[in-house]
Amino acid sequence: MLDLSRLNLEEIATALEDQTDYEHRWLINPQTGEIAFWTTDGGIDGHAPVDLDDLDLVGIDPLPSYVWYQDMADFAEKISDATAGRRLARAIQGKGAFRRFRNELHDEYPDLLPAWYAFRDVRAQRRAVEWLVDNSLLDDETGERFVAEHPDPDLP
Repeated sequence: MLDLSRLNLEEIATALEDQTDYEHRWLINPQTGEIAFWTTDGGIDGHAPVDLDDLDLVGIDPLPSYVWYQDMADFAEKISDATAGRRLARAIQGKGAFRRFRNELHDEYPDLLPAWYAFRDVRAQRRAVEWLVDNSLLDDETGERFVAEHPDPDLP
């Protein structure tokens, strides 16, 4: 099992969120917890292509986008400013939801950005820990304790 205190949860969360393409993969060393970035033409060192099957690393597959979408929906629903909540909820309807949500926050409600980042980050870290547990890289007890100690932050 990996030592949670030595893991970069932000990097694991980034890998879980990465929906960009299939020409690359995020990987984790199950012994050390070190994260590697593999590409089809540059391997993991950026120079020598290598087949993924030849590596003793675990692939970090991205979570479906609806998981991350739910964070935006929950944030819009839970903030106390009803007008901002309605506008943010409207922004996430249909294609382009992530861009419109980001634009609405930055352009109309920049004062909510710190709360959004804190909310998004704590959820991403919990997902990273849950992924580690699901992949037997972290024990259940450590994962449950982390999740319990990292609830959603209070929102304005």
